[in-house]
Parts: sequence; structure tokens; C-alpha cells
Amino acid sequence: MAFLRQYEILLTKAKSDLKAGRILLNRFDSGDDELDLETIMFHLQQCAEKLLKALLSFNKCHIVKTHDLEELLSIINARQIEVTKNAYELIPLTEYAVEGRYAVIHDDLDDADKYIQILEELLQYVSSAIKAVR
Repeated sequence: MAFLRQYEILLTKAKSDLKAGRILLNRFDSGDDELDLETIMFHLQQCAEKLLKALLSFNKCHIVKTHDLEELLSIINARQIEVTKNAYELIPLTEYAVEGRYAVIHDDLDDADKYIQILEELLQYVSSAIKAVR
């Protein structure tokens, strides 16, 4: 029986958060008034956080307990780990990690679509990096 490595678990959970974000955004766009944008953005932030932590774990780096995407990207940069160019555009999602669960931050739906596209690229990059070593 094979045990999953930490980065594989994080990658699987990141995929789940991205899927949840996509589904919720679709339902929100279809008029589901019981959903709010902050819930969708929370899942997108969680996806970004888990992808960055998976990349750190894969590269045998200590994972700090933080939701701050800028901090995680700084660690990745300091360790000279490659990441997609547009990953830095995900930094504003940090505000949805905690604060967005309890307050209305903003409701710019265009950002959700943009973040999903960036996350899909980052997911592909991290997945490919992990598969290349197996």
C-alpha cells in the first residue's frame, strides 16, 4: 500500500477547492442568491495556498503556517523555485482566507474568472512538476 506524500495530498485538495470555486461561481452566475462571492473567492484562495504549499513540499521546504500568498511566494522565490509568472497576481486572494469569511470585501466577478484561469495554469504547472519526478 502506497502512502501519499504531503505534496500529493495538498495537490488533491487544491484541485477540490478549484472545482468547488468553479461550481459555486457557475451557480452564483445562474442566480443562486444563497451564495456570495466571498465564499467563491475563499475556495480560490485555498486552492492557491495549497498549490504553493504543494510546490514547497515537493521541493523539500518547510511549510510555514500562513494563509498569506505573498509570504509563500516570497519563500518560493528565496528558494529559487520556479513558478508561473502570473502566480503573483493571486496575492490579492489572501484577503479572502479569513477576513472574507466574515465581511464583504468587494464583488468584482471579473476577478473570479481571472483567478480561475491563473489557478488552472498554476495547477497544470505544479502537477507537471510532480509527475516529471515520479
